[in-house]
Amino acid sequence: MRYLFITDTTLPHLGNTKQRRTIHKGHCLMNDSFLFKAVHLYVMQDNKSEPNFPVPILSVHSSSNVATIKALVSSQTLFSLNNDKSDLTMTQPTKGSSLKQVAAAVFANLGNVNTGMVFGFSAAATSQLISRDSPYRITSDESTWIASLSAIGTMVGCVLGGYMMDLVGRKMTLIITEVPTILGWALIALAPSLPSSILPWIFTGRILTGLGSGMVGAPSRIYTAECSQPHLRGMLSSLASFGVSLGVLFEYSLGAFLSWDTVAAISTIIPVLSIIAGCLMPESPSWLLSQGRKDACRNSLRRLRANNYDVEKEVQGLYEFSKRQETQKSRNFKETLAAIVEPACLKPFVILMLYFLIYQFSGVNPVTFYAVNIFKDAGAHVNNNLAAVIMGIVRLIFTIASCIMMKKMGRRSLTFISSIGCGVSMTGLGLYIFATKDFWPEYKFPAFVSYLPVLMLMTFTAASTIGYLVVPWVMIGEVYPTKVRGIVGGLTTCACHFFIFLTVKSYNMFQTHLTKEGTFLMYGCISLLGTIFFYVYLPETKNKTLQEIEEQFAGKSKKHHSEIYVKPSQQKLILSSDDLITSEKPKAINLLRWLHINFGMVLFTFACKLFLDFL
Repeated sequence: MRYLFITDTTLPHLGNTKQRRTIHKGHCLMNDSFLFKAVHLYVMQDNKSEPNFPVPILSVHSSSNVATIKALVSSQTLFSLNNDKSDLTMTQPTKGSSLKQVAAAVFANLGNVNTGMVFGFSAAATSQLISRDSPYRITSDESTWIASLSAIGTMVGCVLGGYMMDLVGRKMTLIITEVPTILGWALIALAPSLPSSILPWIFTGRILTGLGSGMVGAPSRIYTAECSQPHLRGMLSSLASFGVSLGVLFEYSLGAFLSWDTVAAISTIIPVLSIIAGCLMPESPSWLLSQGRKDACRNSLRRLRANNYDVEKEVQGLYEFSKRQETQKSRNFKETLAAIVEPACLKPFVILMLYFLIYQFSGVNPVTFYAVNIFKDAGAHVNNNLAAVIMGIVRLIFTIASCIMMKKMGRRSLTFISSIGCGVSMTGLGLYIFATKDFWPEYKFPAFVSYLPVLMLMTFTAASTIGYLVVPWVMIGEVYPTKVRGIVGGLTTCACHFFIFLTVKSYNMFQTHLTKEGTFLMYGCISLLGTIFFYVYLPETKNKTLQEIEEQFAGKSKKHHSEIYVKPSQQKLILSSDDLITSEKPKAINLLRWLHINFGMVLFTFACKLFLDFL
């Protein structure tokens, strides 16, 4: 049992907040015994109904007959206790309309469906253009440029989208981002009928579609996070990855039956629908408040919540948090830079950078961009186009599963599943290619063994989708401070797509220098080594509000209280305010825990150095 008591200057009858308190038999004996009774009953009640107790208390008030406890962020009344009737009344925050919040998230993530289509298009197009039957036959090096050039446009789009979303708003940015996307798909579709070679038009179209997908990345996730309540935020933020997986499946399926230029023409439908949907949705309440538009913020929340929802409480909570944390938008470059280098922003930025670096060099996007060719390279005795479609279906199914699992398991657990699953499957694929290349003719493996690469690639797709393709994108909308969330979210997405460009463009180079099996073994080892980093440094953001996450990285949450162990036989204890009282005996720090705290990054860095020396 734990008791969290937070006092402030709203308790004049208890004296200064630094005044000492006296503890008898594990209970707090305040000057006002009735006030303590209210706190004690609140803690007991909250412990039964909510596993993530205790709810932080902002203030505790008492009069002759009534004690009132208010919440830390929203200042809403959690419950009151009547001294005459001993009547305990709990007041929980009202949940808004799930349907309205889902509709807002669907609009925001239509652009991510297009991003998946940009990813999947290269698998369909390059396999057709590089074939001997193609009238526009291209070289292997030219195919890597078709696949990777979209990432160049995406990097520019990420920075531009991050700047625009803070300047003109999340909603307007999501609408504007579809313009270059439509132009890009149109150029690719019309390339065979345009003068000169098809390659310049395809290259230009890929850059433009990449520009659009880059601009939509951060705004879609941040808009979703800011429009949804904590109980829906994790699942709705996962829609971004669901949209990408759906887009990949669309392109794999269309590419199996249609020519690449027809696929590009059909791909213009999604961005057009996104523009139409954008005209019907409200702006982000958090962004409106950051612009000082409190009435517009209130109206936006009314459209995003239920009719019986108390909008005023949420508006007041957002306003007080904005005022307390000084989250108004920075007005110049110096202020923005100062906000970025603060621990609340810099810590999550570094963590997400390393997260994206590890997962990209685990082979996720080379498999996505070259799906048809990779099945051929792996020696799978199946229809390569059909196998790619099945892989797209597996990716979509496990994206849905990840959205559900995120509410149950949290970000860390899903990441561990990905890092270990991808590492084992990629290592297994590399060993399979090595074994079959050198020993197949001699040992005459049975026919079913030829399906092992398909199994390995499907396992890799499932594992990567559960964590790698969902968790870091969800965290972009969670971990950054409000005043720089747009620009830093854009920078993070930009860095990710730079890593995508590197991995996709270097895939053929790695195959040339490390061989096919060496390339897959390298991907597997990077993923397995990344597990160490994730275990030590990746934070858990499940069931936390955006304010709590920001305070955690800023180090403010740790300043609220210290933990004091109360022995059962202890009759008296001197306690300062804001201390945490517990009857659970603290665990001694053993050697394993000590190594975990101090040497996690050292081991990871040493392993990376060995790997680079090997290369």
